[in-house]
Amino acid sequence: MNSLNLKTLLSRIFEENGITKFWAENLSIVLLFFFTIILSILLFWVTRRIIINIFNKIATRTESTFDDLLLKNRVPRLLSYIPLLFFIYANFPGLFETIYEPFTYGLKIIIEALSVIIALGLIRALLKSLSDFLKTFPALKEKPLDSYLQVIMIFLWFIGGVLILSILTGKDVWSFITALGALSAVLLFVFKDTILGFVASVQVAVNDTVRIGDWISMPQNKADGDVISVSLSTVQVQNFDKTITSIPTYKLISESFINWRGMSESDGRRIKRSLLIKISSIRFLESSEIQELKKIELLSEILEKRNEEIDKSNSNKKVDKSLLINGRNFTNLGLFRFYTEAYLENHPMINTDMTIMCRQLPPTAQGIPLEVYVFTKVKEWINYEHISADIFDHLLASIKYFSLECFELNSNFLPNK
Repeated sequence: MNSLNLKTLLSRIFEENGITKFWAENLSIVLLFFFTIILSILLFWVTRRIIINIFNKIATRTESTFDDLLLKNRVPRLLSYIPLLFFIYANFPGLFETIYEPFTYGLKIIIEALSVIIALGLIRALLKSLSDFLKTFPALKEKPLDSYLQVIMIFLWFIGGVLILSILTGKDVWSFITALGALSAVLLFVFKDTILGFVASVQVAVNDTVRIGDWISMPQNKADGDVISVSLSTVQVQNFDKTITSIPTYKLISESFINWRGMSESDGRRIKRSLLIKISSIRFLESSEIQELKKIELLSEILEKRNEEIDKSNSNKKVDKSLLINGRNFTNLGLFRFYTEAYLENHPMINTDMTIMCRQLPPTAQGIPLEVYVFTKVKEWINYEHISADIFDHLLASIKYFSLECFELNSNFLPNK
């Protein structure tokens, strides 16, 4: 028995009890209206409990996380609205059909529009659950799936908006699409950032430019940290001071930035730092000084070998060694460079399978830069800094054994305040 038959039955009962036809019809409408509301609430509560319990039971019995994600994204709750909408659509308009026809028509339109909105919400929840589920796979974890979800939802919301407008106005869907075609230039302007973001996110994904978890540096946007989110419109970077920087996605294509992923995936992290050697402290070494330096374990072998080569070369050429400048000779800077390389090669935290070099750079006003270029075995920031500091602590303490000095700015040259 539908609401129209119930209304007729109630009106007849009221008329038989002495109530006029007008009041009997209105009273039956009011009673059925509140009864239908109560029944709708009860139906919604029951169906929601049943659907949620079914999903909970499935989630506890399966090892897959997909059903858990469906619960998390409120898919069962949205499904419980469907029986409610069918019930309201089947019963509410019939209450006012004979008396308040405009109200009946308006109610049908509202229910149809709500149906479109709930359907879009349900589709979004299902797609979000699928996106979250795909992120559990290692191959897809770092892909910008949220960007693709946003693109799909923009398209669906556009279709949903056209359908709602068609329902509210009673006009054909194609008439709205034709009108929107004429407004394409305006739409392109309004959605310019979205379109640029979509194109950029596709390029970022295809070229594998940025992944979630990458350390990137983009000084012009004050970003230096780990990527925590890649969406259609923005890339969020958590800086090392825990602040969040949001960068438009298209800027990753149009502007330069540094991605440290290569360092993270390599076998070591680079140390590239220089000691500034005071030029006036560089000199040739006397034989007695060479003999003293042979006591350094890392230099003894190379000094013996090189000393024999130099003496043999000077002897063959009959070089006058009364002056150290004649022939081949050791310099304190050269030996310190050899010592530095030997020290680095024997350091337990230096990756010997990668480049190990101590090189001399062109002189500057602050002295001669002696650059250390090596790779540590560990890449974690704190340990890397500790290893780097230990190496240079040792080198700075060792430099005096070679009669060398590091450059220091004399206080006499500091500008007066």
